[in-house]
Amino acid sequence: MKTIVITGASDGLGAEMARQLAATHGPTCALVLAARNANALEGVAKGCASLGAHTLVVPTDVSVESQCRALVDAAITRFGRIDVLINNAGMSAQALLEQVQAGDLNWYETLMRINLWGSVWCTHAALPHLKSSRGSVLAVSSLAGLVGVPGRTAYCATKFAMTGFFEALRTELSGAGVGVTIAFPGVVATDIRRRGFNAQGQPAGSSGLKEDWAMPVSTCACRMLAGLAARQREVLMTPRDKFARVLKLLWPSQVDRMALAALNDHVKPR
Repeated sequence: MKTIVITGASDGLGAEMARQLAATHGPTCALVLAARNANALEGVAKGCASLGAHTLVVPTDVSVESQCRALVDAAITRFGRIDVLINNAGMSAQALLEQVQAGDLNWYETLMRINLWGSVWCTHAALPHLKSSRGSVLAVSSLAGLVGVPGRTAYCATKFAMTGFFEALRTELSGAGVGVTIAFPGVVATDIRRRGFNAQGQPAGSSGLKEDWAMPVSTCACRMLAGLAARQREVLMTPRDKFARVLKLLWPSQVDRMALAALNDHVKPR
């Protein structure tokens, strides 16, 4: 039986990946579900259990190192092994740097603790077990971890850092049999942008990005899990995303214009 730890599993991509894993693997799958919202986690666990999966709910705030380590300990205590770690927990933010007052910059640090350090702490704690099982890590970064997006300086900083960390870790683990896959979702139809920080460090309440082409959550989750199963180095969601990555090397100013075009008019820099 494979044990899979998923952070940020209470809704959105994390919950959908849990459901798809349960539907695909049923009783051969043990899902350790982590997030801050215990009630929502219980609901996801109930749905996964109805599909035959074994489940364990571990309320976790990944911005706290001790809770990340307790999550891994709970998984080992219950199931005795970890085969897959999915670092999905994350938070968004939208604000031009000039809009942020000096006294409000502390939320930049909070965002880094959630998006980067949560993944680092969970991975560090799980690493001996992943090496033992010759397992896999899925790091859910963002297209904003490859291309700088105006109005998202803080978010891009956390996701670029996450990308660099896991690229380096992949090389470190190349001889240990542990796969490291980095996924780069673009705009996905979740509430992450509305819940993310605004310039004052409060919930933004709106997306800030044009969402006409937002990818369905089920499609994004499916593509990430397929990349994880195949132990791909990277998962880029669409041909357009792949093109943008190549274009950044050949014609970076055009990628800048594309990034500006993705913003809603009311949040564009002037």
